[in-house]
Amino acid sequence: MISFLRGPVAHVGLSSGVIDVNGAGMSFWATPQTLAGLRVGDEAVVHTSLVVREDSMTLFGFAAPEEREVFEVLLGVSGVGPRLALAVLAVHSPEAVRVAAHSEDAKAFTKVPGIGPKVGARLVLELKGKLVPLGTGDAPAAAAASDGAGWKPQVIEAMSSLGWSEKDAASSIDKAMADQPDVAETGSVPEILRATLRWLGQGTRGVKAGSRG
Repeated sequence: MISFLRGPVAHVGLSSGVIDVNGAGMSFWATPQTLAGLRVGDEAVVHTSLVVREDSMTLFGFAAPEEREVFEVLLGVSGVGPRLALAVLAVHSPEAVRVAAHSEDAKAFTKVPGIGPKVGARLVLELKGKLVPLGTGDAPAAAAASDGAGWKPQVIEAMSSLGWSEKDAASSIDKAMADQPDVAETGSVPEILRATLRWLGQGTRGVKAGSRG
């Protein structure tokens, strides 16, 4: 099992990254928050979970072991695959997932694209007792710099990769940035994406993503 990657960051995309491990480029999928903390050329450590399928082996990367732990517990829920588990962590911090599971807040899970009432209820049922609040709070992720040119299409693309429709993503971005004009002024794609996802996670007049659960 590959539990972590350490080395210079070779590439940072909207939904994945690559770390140079002794000359081998190791690719991994990650949340926008994790990717926002990486800089090309900088040394980094990414905690990983290897998901093995019949026809593939895929690495998923996390900024902290706590995120990986919640991700792996989510994978134990029937009907929840790695992409959906990653989407949960893109919207909610690990502690927020623990709180939602412990307090049986199925509605919190339905804020994630691809999770409807049925899947939300199943998550609460199967996670009860497996995830309990740690009281660690929600630590902010570092934001990456951007030249600010054409940031909205890039943010929409990143949200689409997590399951939102382009229409819902655009609407959510507009409303989130109306509430946080100082973030919009930065023009930073990772910072705007992170702020929009946090806004959706808080349920602040957010657009409810289409249910596929």
